Order: sequence, then C-alpha cells, then structure tokens
Amino acid sequence: MMSTFGATLSDVREGHICITAPILPLALQQQGFGHAGLTFSIGDSAAGYAALTMLPLDMEVVTAEIKVNLLAPARGDILIATGRVIKPGKRLCVVSAEVHAEQDGVRNLIAVLQGTMVPVRA
Repeated sequence: MMSTFGATLSDVREGHICITAPILPLALQQQGFGHAGLTFSIGDSAAGYAALTMLPLDMEVVTAEIKVNLLAPARGDILIATGRVIKPGKRLCVVSAEVHAEQDGVRNLIAVLQGTMVPVRA
C-alpha cells in the first residue's frame, strides 16, 4: 500500500521514523483534500517502523490498537508522518505519530496518533 501511495522513508533513527507521501489524485476525498485513510496509513506505518527500530532484527511489529485525532484537512502537496517510540518493550511498544501537510514549504499539523505495537517473530 505504501508504494501505491508513493510513500518513502525520509529519516530513520532509533525510535524515530519519518515517512513522506505525495497527495496523489488516487488519495483525494470528495472535497479535494487528502483522504483520512492516507493520513492514517502513513501515520500508522511511521509509528510501527519507529517501534521496529527498537527491536532485534528477527522481529516485526503489528498494530494492536491506534487512535487518530484528525485536526485539519490534508491540504497541500505532501504529507509528512513522524513516528516515535514513547515506551519500548518486548511485549508491547507504545508509539505516537504526527502528520503534517506541506504546501509551498509551509507545514500544518493535521493529525496526531497514539497506539500500541506488538512485537512478533518475523
């Protein structure tokens, strides 16, 4: 799904991930803004990958639960999702993400997410 959205990893550090995705015509909602599904998807992925950076190489993660607050319409050219680990763990990782929409170099916070990732064997 991330390749369909044109999403790419733009910053990878331990406990921190940044994903960018253009707001493509295929991801617009009826009023012409980026769809909440795009916002949620890249936020969830950024949070999950942030958790993954804190785990051994033979582990993966799955989302157990994640909440999103949509704060503003996704107006712009690209979305930037920044995921971070709040509390790492062997059984549960608490994570968060912020999603910004960028247009003409100006970023606007459009969503915040918080959730729990479960480490699983790869």
